[in-house]
Amino acid sequence: MMTPAQSEERTEVIAAEPVESLGAMLDIEVGFAPGDPVPPLWHWLYLLDRRPESELGEDGHPVTGVPTPPGPGRRRMFGGGRVTTLGQLRIGEQATKSTSILRSVDKTGRSGDLTVVTVLHQISQDGEVVIREEQDILYRAPGSDSLAAAAPSPQPAPDGPQLSLAVDERLLFRFSALTYNAHRIHYDLDWVLREGYDGLVIHGPLLALMMGEHLRRQGIDLRNRTFAYRLLSPMTRPQTLTVVPSARGLAHGAEARSAAGVVCASSTLQEPAASPPLNAAS
Repeated sequence: MMTPAQSEERTEVIAAEPVESLGAMLDIEVGFAPGDPVPPLWHWLYLLDRRPESELGEDGHPVTGVPTPPGPGRRRMFGGGRVTTLGQLRIGEQATKSTSILRSVDKTGRSGDLTVVTVLHQISQDGEVVIREEQDILYRAPGSDSLAAAAPSPQPAPDGPQLSLAVDERLLFRFSALTYNAHRIHYDLDWVLREGYDGLVIHGPLLALMMGEHLRRQGIDLRNRTFAYRLLSPMTRPQTLTVVPSARGLAHGAEARSAAGVVCASSTLQEPAASPPLNAAS
């Protein structure tokens, strides 16, 4: 039996094309010349795990690497994470990402038994760690219940600036390609029913990225801060998502809401030493 890997390392030059491509997808202009900084959270376009086709499971996720699924037939979900920006990742220069398992915890959620695996990523450039990130990956046990449909939020959106993004099948395809994400819930209408969704799923990292984008475009600096985010409810089907300030104001975080007003993701800005409790709800 193959022993799951506990750590990996990857090195590559931070190319201009991914930033150019995501800027085009979002219909914004952003610098992508050598020496330009990669915008906050856009590091998700780089140093990707590029597994061979033979190492992908039926759902499109890798069955090897870090993390390795804790058992056969598990349904993988992205629960959230914490990104501490210690410096700026620069285009045109070499960078290294080290990936390891921080912890693995068995829990029982609303839809049944699950395992929460927290993966640690550290990205270095010029010998200095510029990004430290923890990602919480949820693995639902085989036979667990389908996900319940979300109820509309009873709370009106807080006052303050808003940022909207119209998401359709084309945008889902492009974001999957940019992040090398082959999970079938984002493009396969038959598969989404098997995983308990009512339509194509809008990527959790896209919701997180748009919350970070709202902060960036409003002049809020993520450097030397921890951007902590939780995915609260799946956002499905093509629609326009809207990012609004948190109840404490945009300087403290944001929410990503569906067209129906459902709060599907939330985020906070914290000092690097702080870390929110692990949320394993599914």
